Amino acid sequence: MRALVFEQGLRLQTNRPKPEPKPQEAIIQVLQAGICSTDLHLVKGYMDFQGVLGHEFVGVVNSASGNSSLVGKRVVGEINAACRSCQTCLQGRPTHCPTRTTLGIMGRDGAFADYLSLPVENLSVVPDSLSNEQAVFIEPLAAACEITERITINPTDRVVIIGDGKLGLLCTQVLALTGCHVTLLGRHNERNAWLASKGITVAAEFQAIPPGADIVVEATGSPQGLTMATQLVRPQGTIVLKSTYHGEVSVNMTELVIHEISIIGSRCGPFAPALRLLSGGMIQVEPLIHARFPLEEGLNAMEQAAQPGILKVLLTMS
Repeated sequence: MRALVFEQGLRLQTNRPKPEPKPQEAIIQVLQAGICSTDLHLVKGYMDFQGVLGHEFVGVVNSASGNSSLVGKRVVGEINAACRSCQTCLQGRPTHCPTRTTLGIMGRDGAFADYLSLPVENLSVVPDSLSNEQAVFIEPLAAACEITERITINPTDRVVIIGDGKLGLLCTQVLALTGCHVTLLGRHNERNAWLASKGITVAAEFQAIPPGADIVVEATGSPQGLTMATQLVRPQGTIVLKSTYHGEVSVNMTELVIHEISIIGSRCGPFAPALRLLSGGMIQVEPLIHARFPLEEGLNAMEQAAQPGILKVLLTMS
């Protein structure tokens, strides 16, 4: 099969072996995949990953050990494959299983290929009402939904999201549904004007946002974003980290202690609410699509996705 592989460099491989069927796993023919900021970090050395990149996908099940009813169904998949038998898994935290593999990120080949393999229990059937391009966004939308799993957001809260990239725009829409006052701090006001219809305030200057926010979501992946978050959050407020950082980040811990700031890490999230929100038309993803490339042009697609200001770049496998 074809695959976009990172092994001592990024290359398109045209003769990579198709994944072998495993007990309780499905073989999925990938239809479309999305390039994420994490993929761009991986080619810079994040997680020391070697293999096929990609974790945002929609595909069709070719085979499914233990669940033949899935064959032929269009699916998306949660990316963490847990052992389901260790204490962490038995306590209901499979995404933190110490022996887990993660699609296209850790120990498991990913979605920038003609085929991938995932546990059957990780899969969710995509409603017919959703296009492939919409379905590709289920994984990052689930990550945005995870914020409300980790913390309580009240309608009276003032929330600031820093970063108007792909994930920041999804987080902004999800949190606006709680009824809180949401401000998005980004660099591209002109392209974010469509958010006004959702009651979301858009700001391009840090100085335009008054400090004292109850919750600040950092979605830039940059040290500067984290610094701004500490300056915008109120005493005893909460900072939610939605970014992965390549390398170490310097933080003034004394300031966090003095102001009793809570810092919450947040990554993968639940697929069921993400599917409901997207199917119900409550989240828009079409404005986030910047470009589409066939898999054969995967190197160009990755180069395009790495350019400043670029939103979602999609890879089509057909």
